[in-house]
Amino acid sequence: MSTSSTNHTLSVASINLILFAAQQRGADTHALAQAVGISSDELRNPDGRVQIRQVQALWRAVIDVTGDTTIALKLGEMINPVSVGVLAYVMMHSPTLGKAFEKLCQYQDIACEGVQTSGTLIHTDDANDQFVLSLRITSPDIIYPEHTLNSELSIYLSAIRALTGLPTNAREIRFAYPRPLDTSEHKRIFAPARLVFDADVTAMVLDASLLDTPVLNANPSLSAMFEQHATALLNQLKAPSLSSRVKAQIVRLMKGEEPTLTTVADRLAMGVRTLQLHLKDEGTTYQQLLDDVRKELAVQHLREQNLSTTDIAYLLGFAEPSVFFRSFKKWMGVTPGAYRLAQAA
Repeated sequence: MSTSSTNHTLSVASINLILFAAQQRGADTHALAQAVGISSDELRNPDGRVQIRQVQALWRAVIDVTGDTTIALKLGEMINPVSVGVLAYVMMHSPTLGKAFEKLCQYQDIACEGVQTSGTLIHTDDANDQFVLSLRITSPDIIYPEHTLNSELSIYLSAIRALTGLPTNAREIRFAYPRPLDTSEHKRIFAPARLVFDADVTAMVLDASLLDTPVLNANPSLSAMFEQHATALLNQLKAPSLSSRVKAQIVRLMKGEEPTLTTVADRLAMGVRTLQLHLKDEGTTYQQLLDDVRKELAVQHLREQNLSTTDIAYLLGFAEPSVFFRSFKKWMGVTPGAYRLAQAA
């Protein structure tokens, strides 16, 4: 798997679930979010997106702060599984569990672009048919796959029970990672399912008969409304916004000097005024996007111990290190040096 970084994202709703679970373990969620470069304003936007690489850093920070190495496995029982944003609402108003799984696979990217979810019906000679819900990691930004896979499996199992009102269990859970030294929490959470580690693909194996189970209180009219919203969100993800294109150009041009609005507009074959107006329509400005890119890259570079803060200031196109120090403190509330020390602690 490539280790190069991408722009894959996770929904803010999913981030808030992780932070809520951490809060139940006594963690300071504001400090956790700030440590990985996620602002309070971002967390208040229900349709907002966060970079997957930030989420991976968040998992590491949550485990460090709580001391709970299996918190991802427990996510489904620590939060309300039908509160995962618009995707959960679409599933809640599907007529049957089988249809809910179809919507999950169709709209998975809304929750997380880094995992591909698919369902397969397997017929057997003894009429003991199976439904296999498979999860495949697709983003190179997911460097801790076990946290991502554990949390999704845990939430899916809890969601199945919440949607149907039944104490449903899986037949088998397959994990595409090596068997941990301690599997007691795996066994407790997924009991009585058979657990398989080092599998080719992570999957949850269910009785196929469950697919016809009605979803409690499903409302067809609400289903149509939420699905329209989900489709719009998915289309936005598939078609890069002007903001994301501008940020991509800023990253390409940031070679020891600050990329100017004029240069970026030229690269996008747009007039400066036109670019400014379109960015305003998306609720942002060029300066905000430049700051966002610098903040994300600064957090990333400060984890690389071989780079001095002066080097980072240069890489981010600041004319003077002092300007970088002031900007970073405004973004994160601490100086670059203090942030680096906190990350190393």
